[in-house]
Amino acid sequence: MTHDRPHFYRFHNGEKAPLPFANTEYETRLNTLRSSLADSGAEAAVFTSMQNIAYYSGFLYCSFGRPYGLVITAEDCITISAGIDGGQPWRRCYGDNLTYTDWARDNFWQALHSVTGSGRVLGIETDHLTLVQSEKLHHFLKPAKTVDLSLATMRQRMRKSPAEIALIRAGARIADIGGYAIREAIREGTREIDVAMAGRDAMELEIARSFPDAEYRDTWVWFQSGLNTDGAHDPLTSRVLQRGDILSLNAFPMISGYYTALERTLFVGDVDPDSLHIWQTNVAAHERGLSLIRPGARCSDITRALNTFFAERDLLQYRTFGYGHSFGLLSHYYGREAGLELREDIDTVLEPGMVISMEPMLTIPEGQAGAGGYREHDILLVNETGAENITRYPYGPEFNVVG
Repeated sequence: MTHDRPHFYRFHNGEKAPLPFANTEYETRLNTLRSSLADSGAEAAVFTSMQNIAYYSGFLYCSFGRPYGLVITAEDCITISAGIDGGQPWRRCYGDNLTYTDWARDNFWQALHSVTGSGRVLGIETDHLTLVQSEKLHHFLKPAKTVDLSLATMRQRMRKSPAEIALIRAGARIADIGGYAIREAIREGTREIDVAMAGRDAMELEIARSFPDAEYRDTWVWFQSGLNTDGAHDPLTSRVLQRGDILSLNAFPMISGYYTALERTLFVGDVDPDSLHIWQTNVAAHERGLSLIRPGARCSDITRALNTFFAERDLLQYRTFGYGHSFGLLSHYYGREAGLELREDIDTVLEPGMVISMEPMLTIPEGQAGAGGYREHDILLVNETGAENITRYPYGPEFNVVG
């Protein structure tokens, strides 16, 4: 006995749900992209990354080993999702949705082909397609030519709309709430993970209060102590806080895929003179960096100025990464607007509508005076005349020697 089991189908289950932004926001984004497509000669865009699918459609997928896609043409905006998600991708996307099935291998590509056809000029993300998926794209879609859209879409995402800036403002406010909750939880004898949970819970509750129609996922806290502060992305442990410990507070509210952050250096109870000197120097570098963020400034020039600041104090060798990065649809496991980072090799000129952090970090190795990782982090909105700092939680020793 045989069954007629489709490669893909439409499962428009329920009504459309509120998206992170109004339909006009998505139409504006799509129209800008379509202009880029026309300029490049591409007839359709085939996106596979979480950040671009979410940016142009509002749908943030959960891969779990399955591919997802978005096809944009002059007329259509169609997400391609797996059957395991039911009707959620349809409800949470702008435009149409096709659901592919697991009944045969590569049904995802069958669904894509139904939209693109064969032999067309396709815009793709070369920075996201794996070798395997790239081979499948050429096998199933047989493009006449492919055009890389990764840089063009990144540049579009780097310039925030008023609606995006409003969401980022809310994220910065909620990050501050997480920071204060973390500060309240700090005391000798408490584990890193317990402090982190207090900050995460406070942020998630406020996100739910402020955005009652949103989906909730991915908000997190990294809270490190002692040796565990040496890296910016060191995971949580169950280490118990001790008096005199250096601490690193990192609060990350995620609202519909939009990342914001608060990062601060703290100490438990008291701070020794050597550590205080390093901390105060890093705070001074932070303030110097804040003064350099303005329209017309070049990322590499800001970096060189801060390098000079640290070199004059014989501390440049303890700098471990760039001085800042963009905000928007990014996360620790997807998305990165690499063209807007404060590094030596990035020559992007800051423009109104860009959002960037200032976050100098010094890591003094274990065994040296003042050992630990020191980092302050604020979010700045570049405007026509300068930049607005939207982080409100205080930095420095006056407020952040706690317990």
